[in-house]
Amino acid sequence: MDVETALKSRKSVRAFLDKPVTKETIVKILEVARWAPSGVNAQPWHVAVVSGKKKQQIEQKLLEAFEEGVPKQMDYQYYPLEWKEPYKTRRKECGLLMYKTLGITREDTERQKERWAANYRAFDAPVALYFFIDPIMQKGSYLDFGMFLQSIMLMATAKGLGTCAQAALAEHPDIVKKELGYEGYNLLCGMALGYEDKDAIVNSYRTPRLEVDEFTKFFE
Repeated sequence: MDVETALKSRKSVRAFLDKPVTKETIVKILEVARWAPSGVNAQPWHVAVVSGKKKQQIEQKLLEAFEEGVPKQMDYQYYPLEWKEPYKTRRKECGLLMYKTLGITREDTERQKERWAANYRAFDAPVALYFFIDPIMQKGSYLDFGMFLQSIMLMATAKGLGTCAQAALAEHPDIVKKELGYEGYNLLCGMALGYEDKDAIVNSYRTPRLEVDEFTKFFE
């Protein structure tokens, strides 16, 4: 699979087959992704690959926090505190597109809640990856980490796997860090990894992208 095909076919997968991903496959993905660039070659990434009972234990605690309404407290500020245009509209359209695909109405708060709870199960993927960074690292290393994450997702796509990078899995970092022994690190995000259920309607939609001339200016 060439790079262009991988980029265009990668998407956020939210339903997976009940099919395991071998350790060898995950190691191969990470072995290639580790060549992602980073400033001064700092390589700021730390990865926890979680499956089986440990995955269930973490997800159960995350779901309990969600059900009990425990305040979310990520280790860093992911989204703006106050949205403005055009980002406010794009955010709204993104959520509405998924709900429309699933036939979930604005009034159906129970199904909306059920759908959001699926985030904390990593959408029932067989594997969840958790990504940590040393708190001494600054914004530049977060940019580096983004390139590492994209490299993982592209390599997974080339291997026939689906992924979904998830901020939701980092909303209660103390739970995850305690379970995995990563106290002293910042939890950046999580990622669902597995084989896409191509018959699941939730995987049938794609979010739109701007045309190049909408975000680019050329200067000579």
